[in-house]
Amino acid sequence: MRYRMLELPENLRPQERLYRYGTEPLTDAELLAILLRTGSQQENVLELAERILLEVGGLSRLAQESAHDLTQHCGIGPAKAAQILAALELGRRMRQSIPEKRSKITCPEDAANLVMEQMCGLDREHFWVIMLNTKNSCLGIDKVSIGSLNSTVIHPRECFKEAIRRSANAVILVHNHPSGDTLPSPEDRQITARLVQGGKLLGIEVVDHIIIGDRNFFSCKEGFMI
Repeated sequence: MRYRMLELPENLRPQERLYRYGTEPLTDAELLAILLRTGSQQENVLELAERILLEVGGLSRLAQESAHDLTQHCGIGPAKAAQILAALELGRRMRQSIPEKRSKITCPEDAANLVMEQMCGLDREHFWVIMLNTKNSCLGIDKVSIGSLNSTVIHPRECFKEAIRRSANAVILVHNHPSGDTLPSPEDRQITARLVQGGKLLGIEVVDHIIIGDRNFFSCKEGFMI
């Protein structure tokens, strides 16, 4: 016997709360419970959702789970794993389909916020370049390369190719650390120095290098590395 949503007390049913209050007040566990629809023989659906989030380490870590990973959790079979992954992928595609606004970058936090939602759940190191015009407004984001779990290799030619094509005045380098730790590695320091020098030769200023972690970031400019 599987515990269904309707067997929860009415004031605890996530679906009823969504109808009444909208999606924003719902917790991550309640939203996940709506996707799962049913619990297991041992847990109702809300308890199952809460346990899954606890076991994976939160919503951002859930986004890194594969179908196989998800089915290793008690109470999650292939159908539930598929529902979770489909919902997460729809969210990613929706964010990617929104046209990039010409956001004005006035501080490291502005740059970090521009890419945080897309980068913080990635399971590989990605290296992106935010291109700026003379007014520090975003011309676009060039997704330059994808590396391994803990490193990415980038050549100055690849880094500045799109910036040159778009006649960018300056760039902000961005990459993520899947571990969540934003402390720059020795390799991060080396590539930052190398790309700053490459930008000078091309007449394109490297304004900052932002490292994205788990809902936090490190600014190489604020860390006196640029």
